[in-house]
Amino acid sequence: MDTQTKTRVLVVANRTAATPRLMDEIAARRRRGPCRFTLLIPDVTDRRKADWRLETALPVLRRAAGGPVEGLVGGADPFASIRDAVRDGGFDEIVISTLSKRTSKWLRRDLVHRVRSLGLPVTAVLPRQKRVEPDITDSTAFRAGIIMGG
Repeated sequence: MDTQTKTRVLVVANRTAATPRLMDEIAARRRRGPCRFTLLIPDVTDRRKADWRLETALPVLRRAAGGPVEGLVGGADPFASIRDAVRDGGFDEIVISTLSKRTSKWLRRDLVHRVRSLGLPVTAVLPRQKRVEPDITDSTAFRAGIIMGG
């Protein structure tokens, strides 16, 4: 039996649930120590689409995680879905994967900041910039290309 305590990580993603950027973050998190991952698909208005995303993302996430990953489907309100999962799941930290600042309604609704109010460490995973050399004087473009830790 494993004598090391595994960190329980809630991974929150919808359309970005199987992206390379998220898989890189999961693999990096796993290398820091033993983890148990749960993927939550929130912001669900069509259960069939959510089930399909979960079915598609879980095998990719399992490879990055190096083991089993549990899957959950939330409701229409992403914050309420995360809050309920945290309340019921005993998680130690949260990783939120979202679209770019330009297209993400989660970022426009300040979801990452709201989730931090739940008292757990939160890491937001954003897509990389498309251009190779971002203009570092444009702080929005620069931040969009990095992972923000919390």
